[in-house]
Amino acid sequence: MSPQDSAKMDVDEATIDESLYSRQLYVLGHEAMKRMAASDVLIVGMQGLGVEIAKDIALAGVKSVTIYDPEPVTVHDLSSQFFLRKEDIGKPRAAATVSRLAELNAYVPIRNLGGQPGQGITPDLIQGFQVVVLTNASYEKQLEIDEWAHKNGVHFVSAETRGLFGSVFNDFGPKFTCHDPTGETPLTGMIVSVAKDSEGLVTCLDETRHGLEDGDYVTFTEVQGMEQLNGCAPRKVSVKGPYTFTIGDTQNLSDYTAGGIFTQVKMPKTIKFKPLRESLQEPEFFFTDFAKFDRPATLHAGFQALSQFQATHKRLPRPRNAEDAAVVVSLAKKLNADIDEKIVTELSFQATGDIAPVVAVIGAFVAQEVLKAISGKFHPMFQHLYFDSLESLPAELPTEAECQPVGSRYDGQVAVFGKKFQEKIGNHRQFLVGSGAIGCEMLKNWSMIGLATGPQGIIHVTDLDTIEKSNLNRQFLFRPKDLGKFKSEVAAAAVSAMNPDLKGKILPKQEPVGGTTEEIYGDAFFDGIDGVTNALDNIKARLYMDQRCVFYRKPLLESGTLGTKGNTQVVIPDLTESYASSQDPPEKETPSCTIKNFPNAINHTIEWSRTQFDNLFIKPAQAVNAYLSDPNYLENTLKYSGQHKEQIEQLHAYLVGSKPLTFEECIIWARLQFERDYNNEIQQLLFSLPKDALTSTGQPFWSGPKRAPDPLTFSSSDPVHLEYIIAAANLHAFNYGLRGETDPAIFRKIADTVIVPEFTPRSGVKVQVNENEPVPQAGGSDDPDDLTDLTSKLPAPSSLAGYRLTPVEFEKDDDTNHHIDFITAASNLRASNYGITIADRHTTKQIAGKIIPAIATTTSLVTGLVCLELYKIIDGKKKLEDYKNGFVNLALPFFGFSEPIAAAKKKYGETEWTLWDRFEFHNDPTLSEIISWFKNNHNLSISMVSQGVSMLWSSFVAKKKSEERLPMKFSKLVETVSKKPIPPHAKQLIVEVMAMDDDYEDVEVPFIVVRI
Repeated sequence: MSPQDSAKMDVDEATIDESLYSRQLYVLGHEAMKRMAASDVLIVGMQGLGVEIAKDIALAGVKSVTIYDPEPVTVHDLSSQFFLRKEDIGKPRAAATVSRLAELNAYVPIRNLGGQPGQGITPDLIQGFQVVVLTNASYEKQLEIDEWAHKNGVHFVSAETRGLFGSVFNDFGPKFTCHDPTGETPLTGMIVSVAKDSEGLVTCLDETRHGLEDGDYVTFTEVQGMEQLNGCAPRKVSVKGPYTFTIGDTQNLSDYTAGGIFTQVKMPKTIKFKPLRESLQEPEFFFTDFAKFDRPATLHAGFQALSQFQATHKRLPRPRNAEDAAVVVSLAKKLNADIDEKIVTELSFQATGDIAPVVAVIGAFVAQEVLKAISGKFHPMFQHLYFDSLESLPAELPTEAECQPVGSRYDGQVAVFGKKFQEKIGNHRQFLVGSGAIGCEMLKNWSMIGLATGPQGIIHVTDLDTIEKSNLNRQFLFRPKDLGKFKSEVAAAAVSAMNPDLKGKILPKQEPVGGTTEEIYGDAFFDGIDGVTNALDNIKARLYMDQRCVFYRKPLLESGTLGTKGNTQVVIPDLTESYASSQDPPEKETPSCTIKNFPNAINHTIEWSRTQFDNLFIKPAQAVNAYLSDPNYLENTLKYSGQHKEQIEQLHAYLVGSKPLTFEECIIWARLQFERDYNNEIQQLLFSLPKDALTSTGQPFWSGPKRAPDPLTFSSSDPVHLEYIIAAANLHAFNYGLRGETDPAIFRKIADTVIVPEFTPRSGVKVQVNENEPVPQAGGSDDPDDLTDLTSKLPAPSSLAGYRLTPVEFEKDDDTNHHIDFITAASNLRASNYGITIADRHTTKQIAGKIIPAIATTTSLVTGLVCLELYKIIDGKKKLEDYKNGFVNLALPFFGFSEPIAAAKKKYGETEWTLWDRFEFHNDPTLSEIISWFKNNHNLSISMVSQGVSMLWSSFVAKKKSEERLPMKFSKLVETVSKKPIPPHAKQLIVEVMAMDDDYEDVEVPFIVVRI
């Protein structure tokens, strides 16, 4: 990159590219990202750890990343440095890496600081950077650089990985300000009273708990009476109960009368970091695994001892060499006499090890710490982290001879696991479901560890999606040139380039997993794999794959992320519960009456506007097309739908009454729609329920969560009003295939000339006040004569042969299609009706589009943890305590690991069973044979048999039916009852039965597999 280009890119971006950073913006916010965009980061060391940190920081979007590593590339570096190739051996590491890093993000220039081999980083080279990161540096060098950085206000991070061990140290200076320690959305809630006394007890509406904790701060809005609280300086909270808290003395304030909303205020926190020299003597440990409580102290001494060993011997301890390990242990004991010698011995054995999944975990963690240092968003790690995954070692430990380097790209892994285990990794066969963010990281790790590179190895990867711009921010195998291509194909090609041993070993597919593709992913497919790794973004597909893994008895690795939070779960046949065994409770739904008539929060108005989008631009066009193409459409509509009149009126409006012939008519339609939704409907509601209405108990109806609305008067000079007209008119035009327009002057001119009919509210209109009341049907009663009259006015489908409308397909990530523009304007207009604070387009897009916040660091770390469990699956570990489920939150930060939950044991008679058990019947038996088998072998009476959605037989079916079905072959029975042929690829049927014992008690039994 030329200096001119660099300078051009260094200009402070006035705007953040929301289409690229969209998912990350929902994690970090605009303010933090602006601070990041003004920060320069230096990363020293470009082996696997350095490049992982650089990759995640470049994707996140800082001002610039500079790398320093003049040492020559060795074959050993290929163990985890995914941006180096065999042909780079001998070149300076940073020089060989810089161009590939630069491809990640066009907004982030990557620079090489140069230097000569053997020349370490010095304080004079680190001036002008906001953060300096040292990787795998000696403690001597760390102390030198940190001392300068601490004095000069530069944030310092050092990190190293040694085999299955990792270490991180943070020093952000003596007065570091953290603006938002958790990153959680500030809590908010409605209040119903504030006491006027020395404590100031606040009582909240008893619909939802306030969720506050002691020491939180709040401010208020919309308080009536005690108005001094509105916009007050943040007040400290003391929690008294789930619906009450105190805010301190309110005696000098006016009397509280009604209303009010509290909002939590995030208070900045100042943190004092000790420099490394001081911290080595008095360390503050951050725990990554509470089951290893004494491990940080041991590793604190162990890592220092390693550095001393290297300084003395000019090399690291040899793999699994007892003599070198004894020296390291004795050095560590001088620093801490109470160390666990076994752990330090293992650290010495693995010192030359380079394990890609550990690099991913530590590298991603460090990248997030760097982003915290420059943005002040989230709480930094304080101050020493030590991590290990010794559980990933094979049960049969390798010998020293097995761990010696042979000049292979896998030497870093062989140093830890040995050659024999490396062969096992090479011959493993995995199915990766999804190649998005987690999928890309997974394939990168797999290519580095040499998964499936052996003669028997294979990787299947499927993903039906194509690459979009918003993917580029965290799906790091994709580049702008790949937009529109299939993810699975691009990802497979990218990692095959990283490790040519994978050429021909990755089979990309586009067929999604599900009931319709069981012909592809059937018995033969599952027989040919050793396990499944999910990299999915939806519960339905996860549950389906979980069910398939249980059926085929295959291990499953499951993971997911949500912003800075991530989790991993391992599912092992006969050992653990499955993914489906425990599920999150369903999300609380907002009652429909709140959305329709009584919104009190912006998410209510966004949900309403999302429904309006469907009701105006999708459903009417679909109904028109169905009417024009299905001769029985009207008959079926009248038979099965409750809202006959409304539906026929809608068909008439879209085909005759409001059918536009010009774009100008679309603008008129949008103006009238504005009037209907934001003026007439509100007038009608206030006519039915006036502002002074009282409840049956004499209380004001419009109080608490029910906010009294006001109609809006259209003004073309109001930007939100005009945005609504522009978006609605363009979407209406899209339905009719008319060319749109975006010049505001045209919309203003036409909208201002529209003659709006006067509205008179109707009497007797029922309003649904709470969710227990029936929903009033629109349009009153359906008089058959009226319906016939209405229907006769519809044009005959034959008169419009070939004519169709184009329903809109909601797409949140296209900023030119008016979809999010409409929903934002519609929501904000409704918010204005109800006096709710409006939301910007960015916030509206997340809620309306149900966007999951995502950031590259969490994805990378979670994937590293998954791969550490994959080693255990490849080894065939059989004990529950060998495996770990993980939960992380990089914002706090927090790591939590636990043993997987054992598969629940159930019982019939004296037989115990779990979800992994089943009964198998071969050769397509008759139903009668199956029922008899249960009676004869288990003394169980079968009372019901079902397959899929079909009930095949039960003890209470009519005698004739029962006599017909019992002697049938099972396949014939299924086809007869379901009235559908069994697909030719189906070799077995999964059957559920209800059984009873001799006491007529229901007994739960495993599912049945009938081979046909």
